[in-house]
Amino acid sequence: MDLWTALLDVLIVLLAALLLGALCERLRQSAILGYLLAGTLLGPNALDLMPNHKAVAAIAELGVALLLFTIGLEFSWRKLRTIGSIALGGGTMQVLLTGVLAVGICLSLGLGGRPAVAVGAIVALSGTACVLRLLLNRAEIDGVHGRNALGILLLQDIAVVPLVLVVTALGGEGSITKIGWELGRAVGVALLLVAMLFVLLNYVVPLLLGVEHAARNRDLPILLAIVTGVGTAWISHALGLSPVLGAFIAGLLLAESPFATQIRADIASVRTLFVTLFFSSIGMLCNPAWVLEHWATVAGAVSLIVLGKAVVVTGVARIYRCSPGHAVATGICLAQVGEFSFVLAEVARQGQLIDTGLFELIVASTIGTLFLTPYLVAAAPHVARAVGRLSARRSQALPPQSGPSTEPATKMSGHVVIVGFGPAGQGVAAALAQESQTRVVVVELNAKSADVARAHGLLTYVGDATSVEVLEHLCVGAAKVVVVTVPDPTASRQIFAGVRSLGTQTEIIAQARYHRYRWESALAGAVTVADEEEQVGLQLPSAVRESLYNGMFHT
Repeated sequence: MDLWTALLDVLIVLLAALLLGALCERLRQSAILGYLLAGTLLGPNALDLMPNHKAVAAIAELGVALLLFTIGLEFSWRKLRTIGSIALGGGTMQVLLTGVLAVGICLSLGLGGRPAVAVGAIVALSGTACVLRLLLNRAEIDGVHGRNALGILLLQDIAVVPLVLVVTALGGEGSITKIGWELGRAVGVALLLVAMLFVLLNYVVPLLLGVEHAARNRDLPILLAIVTGVGTAWISHALGLSPVLGAFIAGLLLAESPFATQIRADIASVRTLFVTLFFSSIGMLCNPAWVLEHWATVAGAVSLIVLGKAVVVTGVARIYRCSPGHAVATGICLAQVGEFSFVLAEVARQGQLIDTGLFELIVASTIGTLFLTPYLVAAAPHVARAVGRLSARRSQALPPQSGPSTEPATKMSGHVVIVGFGPAGQGVAAALAQESQTRVVVVELNAKSADVARAHGLLTYVGDATSVEVLEHLCVGAAKVVVVTVPDPTASRQIFAGVRSLGTQTEIIAQARYHRYRWESALAGAVTVADEEEQVGLQLPSAVRESLYNGMFHT
């Protein structure tokens, strides 16, 4: 293979991905759709403009390993705990339930046991890169459904590793006992690899590469990351394990090193290069002619996947005490098959678990769900509000809550309503605790946060404040002040509109997570807006001046 010819193919793919990605962004779509489309158009099943597309696919495999390496760098058990139990418990439940449901459907359609399990593993995963990028762009990552989606996606990223091991073991010949033995051997080798990496990264590397030397030479942390990530992927392949597994373990262990923060920043551009190639290589797998010939089957599979995953995720979110509206929104956001599913599909094909026709169907269905994802994420908040209004009409009132007072909300006036009982809401409640004449009412969507409010002796209701019926039950029209501490700017504006529709004299005080939403909040009806970024901008200069003054004083 000519090196320069292969390099030309890579440049063609990157150029097409750049143009189509930019076009998708102009059309307010995800750039990932452009990357997928670039690979589909240039690939061997369409225009076939890249004779060395296999070389591009081989490079893209390295991109998968590097992507898992960066996820390992970002992974933190503390981050999972801050999201809540839905991350660990809910994510695990979602993967298992989705997999079992898919296996059952495959068995009912006449597919064998091992192929059915492989398909179940493939369908269980959702699109981490695509969904999180869309939620961040829409400033919904801090919303209830955004946090739920983030927690479940983090767990799914962890689940990639054992799922790859399971599918690899199923691809071997032999009985269930032999498969179990192969899986146990793989786990043992993985543990040995973890032990070796732990010793290397925690004892050997710090002796050779101190923090002081790394700070002076920015090249050294980058070289450490590349050697660790790519080297571990190669070692894993040599030991008969998935290279993805080795890269993830390396990132996980390197995340505890003092170089982790600098490495995350320095390898971001390299990750972008390989990840773009990865998504483009996925598009190359799509066969447009096959899709047109079997369009009904593909459409049916896509519909079944979207509906099935949305129902499963919604049910899991409801089990973890999420409101109906936000549970449905979470389900809609995660109703696709993810990018790592292609890795599992390729492993299953190499292990002869699935034939060519089934592989084509999986690839076409996965790409179809990824193309739908931007529209699903955009629709999720609107569906959540519709479901919330419907749920409120059915109940006609908030569920009875235990609290320090049993006085009906309809008799209150001149009170303060706090929407959301996070850190900001708790700070407001603590400040009002000194005002014995002020009646404070809390409305919180998260049941656990509502329990915290009740523990502070506050009259607390569980409900969605974007619903006018909920606000009416709280008598916000007769309230003196409504304090909105919801981080989601879209939800905040809807709460403002609901309050204004019930009472024009009620004063609205709100927080704005980002400065660009301050004026939107003011125009929507908030009298006072606490701009977090502006407050930080005021506090930092004060801290700098104080530090300089203290330094001059001590000298």
